[in-house]
Amino acid sequence: MNIFLIAILSFSASSQSTHTLESKIDALFQEYRSGTPGVAVAVVKNGAILFKKGYGSANLEYDIPISTKTRFHVASVSKQFTAFAIYLLADQGKINLDDDISTYFPELPKYKKPIRIRHLLAHTSGLRDQWALLTLAGWRMEDVITTEQILNLVFRQTGLNFEPGSQFLYSNTGYTLLARIVEHVTGQSFSNYTKEAIFDPLMMNDTEFYDDYHKVIKDRAYSYEQINSKFLKKKLNYSTVGATSLFTTVEDLAKWVSNFHQPIVGTAKLIKSFNDVSLLDNSSPVIWSQRAGRIIYHAKGQLKYEHKGLTVMSHGGHDAGFRAVLTRFPEHQFAVITLSNNEDYPMISKVMPVAELYLENYLQPTEIISTEQSENKAQPYEKTTDLDQFSGFYANDELSTTYQILVKNGQLIMRHHRLEDIQLNETASGHFSGINSFPIELVFTKSDKKVQSFTISNFGAKNIVFKKIN
Repeated sequence: MNIFLIAILSFSASSQSTHTLESKIDALFQEYRSGTPGVAVAVVKNGAILFKKGYGSANLEYDIPISTKTRFHVASVSKQFTAFAIYLLADQGKINLDDDISTYFPELPKYKKPIRIRHLLAHTSGLRDQWALLTLAGWRMEDVITTEQILNLVFRQTGLNFEPGSQFLYSNTGYTLLARIVEHVTGQSFSNYTKEAIFDPLMMNDTEFYDDYHKVIKDRAYSYEQINSKFLKKKLNYSTVGATSLFTTVEDLAKWVSNFHQPIVGTAKLIKSFNDVSLLDNSSPVIWSQRAGRIIYHAKGQLKYEHKGLTVMSHGGHDAGFRAVLTRFPEHQFAVITLSNNEDYPMISKVMPVAELYLENYLQPTEIISTEQSENKAQPYEKTTDLDQFSGFYANDELSTTYQILVKNGQLIMRHHRLEDIQLNETASGHFSGINSFPIELVFTKSDKKVQSFTISNFGAKNIVFKKIN
């Protein structure tokens, strides 16, 4: 009997019977049924699929069921493939991770400190996030969005969020630029290069970066959101790759995770380096988040952390109604993959219970660490009574757009001709917050006791100045 098969059978038997495991997984996903968007699931060990199943519908109009061959848009799970493509080129000596990206993008402004390829990989470039910029510029996320439109906006940004290499802040922009670097170096489209260099050798025949939203995608799932107990289609019209736009299946992703342990594409040395935690310029590790005693580190297109004594490499993705999670436990050559077309799919909170069913004999008790923090009490301030002083039109050349600030029924409002009105709530004197697809913060600035500008920030674009034009 094949040694890997023996290992797999003993691995499964060491915890629970196959039938019991399958029944428990079915129970975890029982809410996804015909007539609802759902999820495809795969469990992988030593290169073999232990469990695979689809739940719910890929297309509600035609009641097409989800299978393990259904193709899903996996959003930010795409990033690890983009990073891997860069590592392949670096391994071949065609690029250097320390290359100044202005070599490839002379259109970028001349910043005080160079941005290097490794900064893009680690989200330490300081570049403002493309989705953050687009929403501030008045774009809707259901608009047709192309790489050219993104770059046109990015190249106009005279400021950075921070000095390159000094901090971590998630930036989709970096991965869009990485895809363009691949195209520049190889002379191929990013879609074609990744197909030839990664997907074809791994026989990932149902996987492709889609760089044109017009393209027909066979056996695909459509994305949905639920409003007032009804499912509605949620549009996704991206013609941009690198940060997103990979379509794939759980079966193909099983082949991808197996490549980390039995390399077909890339060497063992390359893969080890690829899985290493990213570093800031001062050589300290890049920390994604730190809470409840758990530190989550960033690797290349992946997150690395400990879960009940197990090392985890994972990343999720969400665009429109698509939700994707690829989670590996490298010490056990084990992975759980879930792909969904339901906006409300809870992602990692479904993945970990599946993993724990198989890995229960290896789990360690979790130390409960108090998360209580000293309460940050808001500093008292004198609330602004004259809201009319902020009224007027404000413009920014970097975003090539204009906002109107006005008072409506005693409430300060931010208005853009393509967006719904944004209600602004004062948080400190001259400081306001609101929601424009993402939470925003505004700080108004005065000169000679008159309001002259405001500075706006959101999750991925900081300190963009709009000047009053009337």
